[in-house]
Amino acid sequence: DIGWITGHTYIVYGPLSNGATTFMFESTPLYPDAGRYWDMVERHKINQFYTAPTAIRAVQKYGSEFVNKYDLSSLRVLGSVGEPINPEAWHWYHDVVGKGKVPIVDTFWQTETG
Repeated sequence: DIGWITGHTYIVYGPLSNGATTFMFESTPLYPDAGRYWDMVERHKINQFYTAPTAIRAVQKYGSEFVNKYDLSSLRVLGSVGEPINPEAWHWYHDVVGKGKVPIVDTFWQTETG
Protein backbone atom coordinates (compact mmCIF):
# COMPACT_ATOMS: atom_id res chain seq x y z
CA ASP A 1 0.00 0.00 0.00
CA ILE A 2 1.81 3.10 -1.25
CA GLY A 3 -0.26 5.31 1.05
CA TRP A 4 1.09 3.65 4.17
CA ILE A 5 4.51 4.22 5.80
CA THR A 6 5.76 0.77 4.78
CA GLY A 7 4.68 1.53 1.24
CA HIS A 8 6.88 4.59 1.19
CA THR A 9 9.78 2.89 2.94
CA TYR A 10 9.83 -0.46 1.16
CA ILE A 11 8.31 0.44 -2.22
CA VAL A 12 9.79 3.87 -2.90
CA TYR A 13 12.67 5.08 -0.71
CA GLY A 14 14.45 1.80 -0.01
CA PRO A 15 14.59 0.54 -3.59
CA LEU A 16 15.54 3.98 -4.97
CA SER A 17 18.39 4.38 -2.50
CA ASN A 18 19.69 0.90 -3.35
CA GLY A 19 19.33 0.98 -7.13
CA ALA A 20 16.58 -1.66 -7.10
CA THR A 21 13.46 -1.96 -9.20
CA THR A 22 10.00 -1.96 -7.64
CA PHE A 23 7.09 -3.85 -9.16
CA MET A 24 3.65 -2.72 -7.95
CA PHE A 25 0.18 -3.72 -9.01
CA GLU A 26 -3.28 -2.49 -8.19
CA SER A 27 -6.09 -4.91 -7.46
CA THR A 28 -6.58 -8.09 -5.49
CA PRO A 29 -4.28 -11.12 -5.38
CA LEU A 30 -7.28 -13.31 -6.27
CA TYR A 31 -8.23 -11.82 -9.65
CA PRO A 32 -8.44 -13.38 -12.16
CA ASP A 33 -7.50 -16.34 -9.94
CA ALA A 34 -5.42 -17.23 -6.88
CA GLY A 35 -2.30 -17.53 -9.05
CA ARG A 36 -2.05 -13.78 -9.69
CA TYR A 37 0.90 -13.18 -7.35
CA TRP A 38 2.82 -16.20 -8.58
CA ASP A 39 2.23 -15.40 -12.26
CA MET A 40 3.77 -11.97 -11.68
CA VAL A 41 6.74 -13.47 -9.83
CA GLU A 42 7.38 -15.87 -12.71
CA ARG A 43 6.88 -13.37 -15.56
CA HIS A 44 8.92 -10.57 -14.00
CA LYS A 45 11.52 -12.70 -12.18
CA ILE A 46 10.69 -10.98 -8.89
CA ASN A 47 13.29 -11.80 -6.25
CA GLN A 48 11.87 -10.06 -3.17
CA PHE A 49 8.18 -10.53 -2.46
CA TYR A 50 6.57 -8.43 0.28
CA THR A 51 2.92 -8.65 1.33
CA ALA A 52 0.57 -8.71 4.32
CA PRO A 53 -0.46 -11.82 6.27
CA THR A 54 -4.07 -11.11 5.29
CA ALA A 55 -3.11 -11.52 1.61
CA ILE A 56 -1.11 -14.66 2.43
CA ARG A 57 -4.13 -16.19 4.16
CA ALA A 58 -6.38 -15.21 1.25
CA VAL A 59 -4.29 -17.11 -1.30
CA GLN A 60 -3.53 -19.92 1.16
CA LYS A 61 -7.24 -20.84 1.18
CA TYR A 62 -6.82 -22.03 -2.41
CA GLY A 63 -4.04 -24.46 -1.52
CA SER A 64 -0.74 -25.06 -3.23
CA GLU A 65 -2.14 -25.75 -6.74
CA PHE A 66 -2.01 -22.09 -7.74
CA VAL A 67 1.55 -21.76 -6.44
CA ASN A 68 3.08 -24.96 -7.78
CA LYS A 69 2.25 -24.32 -11.43
CA TYR A 70 4.60 -21.30 -11.51
CA ASP A 71 8.39 -21.07 -11.47
CA LEU A 72 9.24 -19.12 -8.32
CA SER A 73 12.95 -19.88 -8.40
CA SER A 74 13.77 -16.17 -8.74
CA LEU A 75 12.57 -15.55 -5.16
CA ARG A 76 15.35 -14.82 -2.66
CA VAL A 77 13.40 -13.18 0.19
CA LEU A 78 9.78 -13.32 1.32
CA GLY A 79 8.46 -10.45 3.42
CA SER A 80 5.52 -9.98 5.74
CA VAL A 81 4.15 -6.66 7.05
CA GLY A 82 1.11 -4.98 8.55
CA GLU A 83 0.02 -7.40 11.26
CA PRO A 84 1.42 -10.37 13.15
CA ILE A 85 1.70 -13.43 10.93
CA ASN A 86 0.05 -16.51 12.41
CA PRO A 87 2.05 -19.78 12.48
CA GLU A 88 -0.11 -21.54 9.87
CA ALA A 89 0.30 -18.71 7.34
CA TRP A 90 4.04 -18.47 8.08
CA HIS A 91 4.57 -22.19 7.47
CA TRP A 92 2.50 -22.15 4.26
CA TYR A 93 4.41 -19.09 2.99
CA HIS A 94 7.75 -20.68 3.85
CA ASP A 95 7.03 -24.27 2.79
CA VAL A 96 4.78 -23.79 -0.25
CA VAL A 97 5.82 -20.42 -1.69
CA GLY A 98 9.45 -20.50 -0.55
CA LYS A 99 9.80 -24.29 -1.00
CA GLY A 100 11.43 -24.39 2.45
CA LYS A 101 14.48 -22.52 1.11
CA VAL A 102 13.54 -18.83 1.03
CA PRO A 103 13.83 -16.85 4.28
CA ILE A 104 10.90 -14.81 5.55
CA VAL A 105 11.54 -11.33 6.91
CA ASP A 106 8.63 -10.40 9.16
CA THR A 107 8.99 -6.65 9.55
CA PHE A 108 8.02 -5.14 12.86
CA TRP A 109 5.96 -1.95 13.01
CA GLN A 110 3.45 -0.45 15.42
CA THR A 111 0.63 -2.84 14.47
CA GLU A 112 2.80 -5.78 15.51
CA THR A 113 3.65 -4.32 18.94
CA GLY A 114 0.07 -4.47 20.19
